[in-house]
Amino acid sequence: MTRACVPVAVGVLTDAEGRVLVARRAAGKPWAGCWEFPGGKREAGESRMQALRRELHEELGISVDSATPLIRLPPQPDTRPQVALDVWRVQNYRGEPVGLEGQELRWVDAAELDALDMPPANRVIRTACRLPERYLITPPDPMPLARLIDGLRCAVQQGIGLIQVRRPHATTAELLALAEAMAPARAAGDLVLLLNAAPERARALGYDGVHLSGARLASLDARPAHLAWVGASCHDGADLVRAAALELDFAVLSPVRATPGHAGVSPLGWRTWARQVRAARLPVYALGGMVETDLPCARRLGGQGIAGIRGLWPATRGDTP
Repeated sequence: MTRACVPVAVGVLTDAEGRVLVARRAAGKPWAGCWEFPGGKREAGESRMQALRRELHEELGISVDSATPLIRLPPQPDTRPQVALDVWRVQNYRGEPVGLEGQELRWVDAAELDALDMPPANRVIRTACRLPERYLITPPDPMPLARLIDGLRCAVQQGIGLIQVRRPHATTAELLALAEAMAPARAAGDLVLLLNAAPERARALGYDGVHLSGARLASLDARPAHLAWVGASCHDGADLVRAAALELDFAVLSPVRATPGHAGVSPLGWRTWARQVRAARLPVYALGGMVETDLPCARRLGGQGIAGIRGLWPATRGDTP
């Protein structure tokens, strides 16, 4: 971060109905009339949490009791002033939010939030708000289809809301059966189901989106159209830059640790992983030997959460992947 960069603390507040609070930028400001998440400049000598509490008290009249990091976004290139956003999910606060600086406030649901005109960085925050902390990847092809479906249903029951189907040798009928089996959870809003395949195949089979391999990411010059969700596999900072430039929803950066699936590949380690994530402009999951106890570390280092196969697979009928 350069000396000219302005650090800004941002808070994401939700109400009892799951709606999110947004504020409208006043006339005369950059992006006037657009909607954004409330917050403001961090002052010299303040901690990150102190800045968040002070700004939300000054802007909204509330007292923040607890909050957890959501995402940190570096400055947009070629913009002035250079602003780095430190975004927090506010769990508990006291008081009723009021626009103390004359700004219009609105509580919006997920559908309305997607339709709002927001500055680019706030659109990334919007996506991070909707993404869960855990991203499950299906085990290798040899797992029988019935057992796979049983495991995926169990995973959703245990709170997994984002799943990647990675079965490169599956038939079209098998992939359709997976999509159909998970249709109730998807319709209820409990699950986003992605297919690791060509984007056109994900669209044709009715999946919610696509997960791009590293090779597919490198071959694209635009975000795949007509898909609600697009994620990608990344292995270094250059991959993350490309994923953000294509306006993808999220990336997976791997491998953090050595795993059988990345044989012969040097693991990044947490320090390198964190450094590359700090420069990213989209939500990033940690992959490679991840287990549930790694989640707090990934979140603390600026990640969206963890992705995995074995480490996130639910126990079903005494089986493991």
